[in-house]
Amino acid sequence: MKFIKSLYINQILFNVLAALVVLFITGFFFTIVFIITRLLLLLVFVLFIIDILFLYRNKTGVFARRDSMDKLSNGDKNEIQIVVENAYQFTVKLKIIDEIPFQFQARDTAFKLTLEKGQKKLLKYYLYPVERGEYSFGAVNVYATGVIGFVSKRYQFSQNELVPVYPSFMQMRKYELMAISNRLTEVGVKKIRKIGQNTEFEQIKEYVFGDDFKTINWKATARRSKLMVNQYQDERSQNVYSIIDMGRAMKMPFNGLTLVDYAINSSLVISNIAIQKHDKAGLMTFNNKMKTMLAADRKGTQMRKIMELLYNQKTGFADSNFEALNIAVKYKINQRSLVLLYTNFETMDSLNRQMKYLRSIAKSHLLVVIFFENTELIELINKKAENTLDIYKQTIAEKFAYEKRLIVKELKKYGIHSILTEPENLTVNSINKYLEIKARNLL
Repeated sequence: MKFIKSLYINQILFNVLAALVVLFITGFFFTIVFIITRLLLLLVFVLFIIDILFLYRNKTGVFARRDSMDKLSNGDKNEIQIVVENAYQFTVKLKIIDEIPFQFQARDTAFKLTLEKGQKKLLKYYLYPVERGEYSFGAVNVYATGVIGFVSKRYQFSQNELVPVYPSFMQMRKYELMAISNRLTEVGVKKIRKIGQNTEFEQIKEYVFGDDFKTINWKATARRSKLMVNQYQDERSQNVYSIIDMGRAMKMPFNGLTLVDYAINSSLVISNIAIQKHDKAGLMTFNNKMKTMLAADRKGTQMRKIMELLYNQKTGFADSNFEALNIAVKYKINQRSLVLLYTNFETMDSLNRQMKYLRSIAKSHLLVVIFFENTELIELINKKAENTLDIYKQTIAEKFAYEKRLIVKELKKYGIHSILTEPENLTVNSINKYLEIKARNLL
């Protein structure tokens, strides 16, 4: 049974048999043609058997394996490699078909090549996942064709491999390396001059030689009858919370990714950058109720916790409950923090319904509302109108685009910072805002 399943007859054999059928028909009229055709049929049969014997003489005439990372990065090009080696004693033609996960809806991942005896080759292709979760790869199918070419033998390798797709750790690593080497300007991050030196009181201690005279605490000195100084610490360890709205407004897709996934990828990067800048990173997610709460920290295990929490986020895109968010922030975040709220508002009405909760959060924390520019509307506005209907559509699109700018002004009126950004520029603009806040000592 295994022999039958692995044996494939090639098109060339069917072409030869079709030609023989034509010769047999001609042989009814010419005896010599009939005799020659019978000999040719016998020769074809012998070659068919020889071809099978050569291909099946070795149990493993071809070796192949699929090499990929232990997890894939969502929203990025992930390289997949296939290593193929010819163990036959003759040159073979190979057709390789990799069964990629059904989520990609692609059935054209195929390669054709010729390998000489003992030759090895590396093949590459790229996958661009747009959803988090587990992806199941099928088998790497290798069809080996011998010298004659009548039949092919199928080999299967690397079957049923499960690979998880995590939030964009590729972006995280890229920005981390650039932050360490001070090369963030290469990806559009602005260099902002730091204003002044902000310090935070830590304790009163006894004066020792070398302490700054400006820090002497004269009241404490009078009480203790010896010089006492105030000790300060730089405000380096501040809380940075990424709060992701996983409600209905974040379901809109751009370039295959939903706004939720853009926000997840960005929050992973900004959390890592914050920890690199000696701040504490935390995470919250919500939709119709609070879903996840991770207290801000900068321990070595914090990024792994954030990565796992973001990977496991699931949502039914219910209506967002900002009241529940306000209560959670009030009772769970005790220290004044930088709160990056990833959400989306399309109209002023949608903002006004939530404004009282945003203002409540902004009283105790530095709130930055991050919402999205509708790039398809911008394309429609910039498109040349060819008739009255196009003008009507552009007018409506301009109205919605203008409301986005009104939302920015309305938030600013109440002292709430905001970022209006295209989805693909979300990460860079978020980092810019974070660095600006750090440089201006707003927190």
